[in-house]
Amino acid sequence: MDGDKVEIDGGVMEGGGQILRVSTALSCLLGLPLRVRRIRAGRSQPGLRPQHLSGLEMIRDLCDGQLDGGEIGSTEITFTPGKIKGGTHIADTKTAGSVCLLLQVAMPCVLFAASPSELRLKGGTNAEMAPQIDYTVLVFKPIIEKFNFTFDCDIKRRGYYPQGGGEVIVRMSPVKQLSPINLTERGTVTKIHGRAFVAGALPIKLAKDMASAAVRCIRKEIGDLYVNIQPVREPDNQAFGTGSGIIIVAETSTGCLFAGSSLGKRGKNSDRVGIEAAEMLLGNLRHGGAVDDYLQDQLIIFMALANGVSRVKSGPITLHTQTAIHFAEQLTKATFTVTKSEDEGSTKDTYFIECQGMGMINSSL
Repeated sequence: MDGDKVEIDGGVMEGGGQILRVSTALSCLLGLPLRVRRIRAGRSQPGLRPQHLSGLEMIRDLCDGQLDGGEIGSTEITFTPGKIKGGTHIADTKTAGSVCLLLQVAMPCVLFAASPSELRLKGGTNAEMAPQIDYTVLVFKPIIEKFNFTFDCDIKRRGYYPQGGGEVIVRMSPVKQLSPINLTERGTVTKIHGRAFVAGALPIKLAKDMASAAVRCIRKEIGDLYVNIQPVREPDNQAFGTGSGIIIVAETSTGCLFAGSSLGKRGKNSDRVGIEAAEMLLGNLRHGGAVDDYLQDQLIIFMALANGVSRVKSGPITLHTQTAIHFAEQLTKATFTVTKSEDEGSTKDTYFIECQGMGMINSSL
């Protein structure tokens, strides 16, 4: 603490933008003034990139806060939050920066606003180093809504690297309090489906090749299940630029969801794209957890805010998750414990993440 500001070291652990997202969201929710130093010190281009800055500006605007040091390349910011309000908020990375990462920082905040919110997020919908918007809709949304809230996600236009140009509108109403979750029963895989897409100048054959390669790869390991991956060409009026990729989702008998995804790029064989996504999905299914590696860290802030004990069974704890836990504990009164699973059927890489949430209450409702 420096005076009354919470000091955050943005270079520890994962050392990237996630530290900024978790700590500024919690600062906004808890009314804690914040100083973040050494922003993204662990990255090849340290400091704020356009997507981090647009996320910070959106948080500042939705709580009438004050942001100092908000420039591209800045390695230190101070943020003083005000009161969270609903209404329409716009964030535009003006690059292919991920709209899904913008959503990650804003969503916990607007849940505790005084009135409903509409977030207009502009940038990349299917970007490297971030969840694809399809993952947000197909996996993140159904699971995160178990905390007892709902949101609507309208994909207006898809945008790809390097220009971005996508737009997604997210609408949600505030809640009084979040319920804890229990995601510990894995169940058996009942369904595997997905979409392989091309947009812009690329032929539909690429999507078909990605889908076929992914199906072949999955069948080697899971032979008895129908795998339905649809090849699609994004309509020209709903996509900006040229892009391709695939997402595959596995559903289980207990409602768990797992995914694998991959993006195409110049010089990358379309079979390779399909196989990469299939192998990622199979890896997520092998570890015996009830969530995949990419949902793991996204649940942490909600577990910390919820009222009561949340339990999640997962595969190996990622560095992103360890980082999210570290900062959630530093800023809230939530406590986390991570233990190795001794359950029958668990692999050596299966863990339980348990959290006694702080029981955040929306004082505006």
